[in-house]
Amino acid sequence: MNKLQKLVRMPIWLTLPAFAILLAFFGIPTVVLFLNSLNAPNFSIANYQAFFGQAANVRVLLQTIEVSLVATAICLIIGYPTAYLITAASKGVRTALLVFVAIPYLTSLLVRTYAWIVILGDRGLVNTMLLESGLISSPLPLIYNRFAVYVGMVHIMLPVMILPLVSVMLGIDRSLMAAARSMGARPFAAFLRVYFPLSLPGLRSGSLLVFVLCLGFYITPAALGGLRDAMLSTFIASQVETSFNVARVAASAFILLAVAAAMLAVFGLDLSGTQGRSAGPARRSRWNQLPSLSSLARYLNELATPYRAKRWTASLYKAASNSRLPQIVGAVFVAVVMFYLLFPSVLVIVMSLSAGPSLQFPPSALSLQWYRSFFGDPSWTGAALISIQVGIAVTILATVVGTLAAYGLNRTFPRLRSSLTMVMLAPITLPSIVVGIAAYLGLLNFGLIGTKSGIALTHSLGAIGYVVVIVSATLANFDRRLEQAAKSMRAGPLQTFRRVTLPLIRPGIIGGALFAFLHSFDEVVKTSLISGFSIRTLPLKMWENMRHEIDPTIAAVASLLMLLPVLWLFALYVTWWRSRPSAQRALLEPAA
Repeated sequence: MNKLQKLVRMPIWLTLPAFAILLAFFGIPTVVLFLNSLNAPNFSIANYQAFFGQAANVRVLLQTIEVSLVATAICLIIGYPTAYLITAASKGVRTALLVFVAIPYLTSLLVRTYAWIVILGDRGLVNTMLLESGLISSPLPLIYNRFAVYVGMVHIMLPVMILPLVSVMLGIDRSLMAAARSMGARPFAAFLRVYFPLSLPGLRSGSLLVFVLCLGFYITPAALGGLRDAMLSTFIASQVETSFNVARVAASAFILLAVAAAMLAVFGLDLSGTQGRSAGPARRSRWNQLPSLSSLARYLNELATPYRAKRWTASLYKAASNSRLPQIVGAVFVAVVMFYLLFPSVLVIVMSLSAGPSLQFPPSALSLQWYRSFFGDPSWTGAALISIQVGIAVTILATVVGTLAAYGLNRTFPRLRSSLTMVMLAPITLPSIVVGIAAYLGLLNFGLIGTKSGIALTHSLGAIGYVVVIVSATLANFDRRLEQAAKSMRAGPLQTFRRVTLPLIRPGIIGGALFAFLHSFDEVVKTSLISGFSIRTLPLKMWENMRHEIDPTIAAVASLLMLLPVLWLFALYVTWWRSRPSAQRALLEPAA
């Protein structure tokens, strides 16, 4: 009986509401989707054979992988030195730079894509400036091609690469580099042999995130690319819109899912950097299989020993260089990256104030006509109201369920916690189009297609994951001895949670809630599958207007949406600042 009571009181049961939602609207539908792709109960791989039997399908799949790899490589080339320079900056400068990186990361994906249409279009900023200066006689083809796709995707994914790298680099002890330099290592050698291996976990996780997310890109390639730049997500979406053959769509979705799952299986199981270290002995063993080359290497190494000793002695007493060139180059590089991240948003805000019949930069005169057009059009305000209603519902549901799940996971075994967390994060790590199709099948069984409740439940699949991540990070720094102290003073479990735990983790809960709202307010792909023809959220209406006509009103809408991340950061700062005195009160009065 006592064992049964202990089992019932285990915190892991707090994860049941979250897993119930995931199972009903994502887990079971995904299994059904896979069975449909195999033509169950008459199992066959005919749908997969039909996919690979068409050269156009294979070309789209290879193109999706190629675009994702190239975008990831560009993000890595730009993001790694940017993250390194951010961590090397002073605390104040570092904080400002991280805010500049976070603002575009939190800005709507649709808004950032629209900004590049305004910049790269035939009548966009770049072509207009070149035409007016007389450098070109006709607009350059800067949009609807692979170049525009890379520009847009890298702009969207670059913060996803920088933030994990900064997180890992901040934990690297800089004195290790100084120790390597004191032993005669040159700056580049010290970086390559000491700093770089320690930063591999951030490099690996950032690259994995960027690549997997790029695989599921739909909006940006469709808006900025041409017909030859279609991604597999675009191909699946066209299948859904034209003839919703569940078996064929399921096969295409699981082929895309297989690529993402393969990358997660290979690189996602160990992000601690042990993989990179384990490769060293293998390389040395293969080298030792060539005795003649090994002997030559040892001989050359012995010849170089006196030179290295002399260089170490000379560099040991050498005066430090006063050259400021590396600092200037680093500052210019970071400034260019920040300009690339922030300028599109600033440009759209400025152009939304144009008084002319079309968007202009710089505006000939300032006017709020496009904002009046937005607030005076019932179709726009109605779509905004629906997005707010759905966002609030998603925020409440995801915050409550996600916080309970994070608390339960924090109190369970580490191995079980890791596995369950990965399952809970599947809707935000797997391609969005696959999650949307699975959610469509799940909601179809409950008759919720084309309803606000269906849209809210679909958005909650990803929003719960964000809340779990943020609240879990807050709980990781929580001292559980405070709860034990409160219970020792005869406080019950509920009173302890309300008076001690909740005040200390409140900033994480509020941060998770804000992330959940932003996630819902920015969702387009899954909403387009679930909404039917009766409900139009604000991002969905923006996407439809972008596809059919460039309405200047979109610039005003985009400018308003850009205020959301700024308000989010301000609310988060106020929450953290106000949480300090409440935390102190919780410590002084744990069970009053």
